[in-house]
Amino acid sequence: MEQQFPGVYTAKRKDNSTYYRASLTYRNKHISLGSFDHAADAHEAYLLAGSLLSDHGISLSQYHDDSPLSFTKWVSLLNFRDNGIYFPTPIYIRPKFFYYYFSPSDFFIFDTEDLFYYSSRKISRRGGHYFVADYGMQINIMSRYGIKNYAVEGKDYRFLNGNNQDMRYENIEIINRYNGVCTINDNGTTRYQVKIHVKGNIHVGTYDTETEAAIAYNKAVDLLKKAGVNKAYTPNYMEGMSPAVYADLYAAVKVSSGIRHYRCE
Repeated sequence: MEQQFPGVYTAKRKDNSTYYRASLTYRNKHISLGSFDHAADAHEAYLLAGSLLSDHGISLSQYHDDSPLSFTKWVSLLNFRDNGIYFPTPIYIRPKFFYYYFSPSDFFIFDTEDLFYYSSRKISRRGGHYFVADYGMQINIMSRYGIKNYAVEGKDYRFLNGNNQDMRYENIEIINRYNGVCTINDNGTTRYQVKIHVKGNIHVGTYDTETEAAIAYNKAVDLLKKAGVNKAYTPNYMEGMSPAVYADLYAAVKVSSGIRHYRCE
């Protein structure tokens, strides 16, 4: 590639058209700043990147939409300047946690133990949900914290400090861990109610323990499949339970007559 201005290089696309790449080296790390249609724009990006890395008075709040550098690049450069680590994703680290930014006022807070995971995975937003590409699949990041896709905030889980952008493990309380299971207060006693959806919700039963409730849901799934219900239910996985113990509980747990006698129309 031919160099035009400091930090700017001419390159060719497959159709032989010209574009310009900007880059710089800081603390022995070569950093690509992006591609541009005009050499002057690439040079402006190069100059701004130098300012972000050298001027500690520049903060994220000064970012503007017509900046020659993307917001992600702003975050990456300021984190490199202040913390000495360069990430390709918009992460800014603090002593015991880090921010993952979408804009200066829109961000998640994560525990440091999640740093490796998100430093190599870009979070995408779609329809109010957040995903990362993981081994070729789109994974809802909430599943990393035990929050199921259908879970309802305040009913199935809650953020203890009231901030639903604070994804630190200590801030997330899972209220209902299993499919179809809902915690209820029965005259001052915590019990576990199970429902399953066919054309509408069908009551499966109410149980003294969460384990019984989770297995009752599995039993309901099996009975509905035998009755001809063709739905992709996800059974509850009982972690750490031996097959023998599971079989005993499965045989003993009772489900409603609405499930036992269900017939497809």
